[in-house]
Amino acid sequence: MTTGVRRRMGVEERRQQLIGVALDLFSHRSPDEVSIDEIAAAAGISRPLVYHYFPGKQSLYEAALRRAADELAARFVEKPEGPLGARLLRVMRRFFDFVDEHGPGFSALMRGGPAVPAGGACPVGTATTTNGMIDEVRHAAYDQIMAHLGITEPPARLRLVVRSWVSLAESTALIWLDGRDIPRAELELQLVHDFAALVAVPAAYDREMAAVLLRILEDEPADGPFGELVGRLVALAPHAARVPQQRA
Repeated sequence: MTTGVRRRMGVEERRQQLIGVALDLFSHRSPDEVSIDEIAAAAGISRPLVYHYFPGKQSLYEAALRRAADELAARFVEKPEGPLGARLLRVMRRFFDFVDEHGPGFSALMRGGPAVPAGGACPVGTATTTNGMIDEVRHAAYDQIMAHLGITEPPARLRLVVRSWVSLAESTALIWLDGRDIPRAELELQLVHDFAALVAVPAAYDREMAAVLLRILEDEPADGPFGELVGRLVALAPHAARVPQQRA
């Protein structure tokens, strides 16, 4: 991402350039492995000029995390058009695009890992700032899912379901980054199916949740993500029914 050419920029333009350069470097390597000299070289400026815009690597790292958090939250924005299953699948594809492109940066953001020297202590202010960014991303994702459902006053069980699903998507992505053992496309679809399952279980106990589930399924085509899950479960049902008999 080296520019190779120095040119005069306005203060905000230069700051945004440095944040972009830092985010790119932090997205591919651990923050404590990236030096100010590398950031300066990638931006095509001198080391002292970096310090002119940011007090140190810590503040630049936090600014990069802020951009990452804003960009990640934006991945959950989707037009409320068409079946919910297809919309959620598009959201998951954009979500994993970000995870794939910014692996270490995503891990640092979600795990609250600050840029500190190896063996150094985590500054309390940094941890608080990072945790605040994480909460913002989670709230943004929650609000977007509720908007997709078209529910302004969700019942308690639905609030629990949506928050659980957002956490599941986050933890699934973090685990996937450790080895990428499962094809990404399969995980994206599985998370959409997980959402349906999380709604279906409380629907068996609660009328409000049953109404939410039925409303979702009535607009879902047979070849959509939710329709596919229903088909798979129906095909599995005869085999599942034989299990208690075999045990008996």
